[in-house]
Amino acid sequence: MTTRPFDDTATRAQPRVAVVTAAKIPDLEPDDRLILAPLTAAGIAAEPVVWSDPDVDWTAYDLVLLRSPWDYTERRADFLAWVSSVPGLLNPADVVVWNTEKTYLRDLAEAGVPVTETQWISGTDVWTPPEAGEWVVKPAVGAGSVDAGRYDLGDAEHRELAELHVERLLAAARLVMVQPYLTAVDTDGETALLYFTDPVTGALTYSHAIRKGPMLTGPDTGVEGLYKQERIDPRVATASQREAAERALAAIPGGTERLLYARVDLLPGPGGDPVVVELELTEPSLFFGFDQDAATRFAAAVTAHLTR
Repeated sequence: MTTRPFDDTATRAQPRVAVVTAAKIPDLEPDDRLILAPLTAAGIAAEPVVWSDPDVDWTAYDLVLLRSPWDYTERRADFLAWVSSVPGLLNPADVVVWNTEKTYLRDLAEAGVPVTETQWISGTDVWTPPEAGEWVVKPAVGAGSVDAGRYDLGDAEHRELAELHVERLLAAARLVMVQPYLTAVDTDGETALLYFTDPVTGALTYSHAIRKGPMLTGPDTGVEGLYKQERIDPRVATASQREAAERALAAIPGGTERLLYARVDLLPGPGGDPVVVELELTEPSLFFGFDQDAATRFAAAVTAHLTR
């Protein structure tokens, strides 16, 4: 009789992965649900979990993947305390601390990365609006274009509304950003480049890109829900866009080898060259539904982190 070698596959526990979301979307956004089947096919037990649920035992998971905890902007201090306590978090806690306030744009600029020009207003600062042009006012801690508005400062009403917007954010002890409105978004749109861990090299590798249409049509009038609705289309990133994105990734403190994912949002600057609008390392939409293999590539990236 031939003796078959012992196979303990059936007795080994599946890796457990928490896919982190917000209380208002406990079952995940439709786009994030696209990763569940590929993770299951890879032998990973993945389940949506609300980050603020006090009854969750985070030590029961092999990895904790940040996906849509989009209500963190309302209680960032609590969120950062939570990320600092969670084992197996991706992306790592120190990256989240750095990335959840858009002052990281200063660091990118100091590293020579082309970024959107920004005025920073805080505390008792008095903001004197520019005399003309279209400008964007938004908080430095924010997501989904909530509390963001676009103002034509050559218009008296818009000028007053912009000043009130800044005052409202300052009164809530929020750091304010004022940026020129880059009009190329109205024609070319914003380009988001997505990067996932390459399971062979372990490095962040370009996956796919999308185009976002213009979102800020005027003064801030509030947002129902966690984010403004977006118009999304597939896009092939150009060589100059990929170069700009990779310069931003190279400037991330601690390097990119620890990261599972990254998203770099670009717009054509005043001269037409790409500038970084945001570098999203915490909870970006990854637009799995706009590339047929993106969810599978993401599952392979997760598997690579589990086997490290």
